[in-house]
Amino acid sequence: MGLAISEELARGGADIVMAYGSDHAQAARAVAAIKALGRQAIAVQADVADPEAVRQLVAAARSRFGRVDILVNNAAKRPHGRLGEISLDAFHAVTRLVLDGCFLCARECEALLAASGQGAIINIGGLMAQLGQAETLHVSAAKHGLIGMTRSLAQHFGPLGVTVNCVTPGSIGAAGDSAERRARQHPAEQTPMRRVGTVEDIAGVVRALAGPSFRFVTGQNIQVNGGIHMV
Repeated sequence: MGLAISEELARGGADIVMAYGSDHAQAARAVAAIKALGRQAIAVQADVADPEAVRQLVAAARSRFGRVDILVNNAAKRPHGRLGEISLDAFHAVTRLVLDGCFLCARECEALLAASGQGAIINIGGLMAQLGQAETLHVSAAKHGLIGMTRSLAQHFGPLGVTVNCVTPGSIGAAGDSAERRARQHPAEQTPMRRVGTVEDIAGVVRALAGPSFRFVTGQNIQVNGGIHMV
C-alpha cells in the first residue's frame, strides 16, 4: 500500500521520501519505481517510533528537496493473537509504531508543512478500529487512537493551512498476498461493491486528499471499504 500511494503521488507531481524498516532491496525497488515515473525519490531507513530517527528522516527530506508538502503516516504492524497471547511488549510494539510514529512525524514536519501553503497529512487507519476483532486488540486500539489523533491534529494544523485526514481501508488485496491474509479478507459477496479493494483504491483517495480540490476537507475519517461498513 505504501508503494502504491507513493507511486500515485508521484504521478501527481510529487517527489517522494520513503521511510523503511529493514528490507534494503525492497526500498531500492521502490525508489526505482518512483524514478521510472519521472520523479525523484529517496528511501531512508528509520523507525518512526524513534524521535531521533524521525529527526534524521525529516532532515533528509529537507536537505534533498527543501520542503515537505505531504505527510502520509502508513507505518503499522498487524499481528494476530487473542488477549491471553498478547504480551504488554507486543501491545506496545503496535501502538508505538502507529501512534508514536504519527505524533513524532507530525511534530517534526510541522514547520515545513505550515510553510508549504498546501500542506496535507493523511493517516492510514484500519477497519478493525470500527468493527473490532478479537484477534487484533492491539491493532484495533492503535487504529482507533489514530482517528482521535487525526481530529486533534486537524484542530491544531487548521489555522496553519494544513489539512489532516484519515483514510480507513476495508479488505484490500495485493499481489503476493499470502493465503492466510486472503482468508482474513471479507468475502467479495459480503461487500456491496462485490469485490475486494485494491491498493490503488487507497492510493487514489490519498492523492485526492493531498490535492488542491480537497483544501476544505479536514478532520475526517474517510472509509474506503466498498460499503462493508457504512457510517
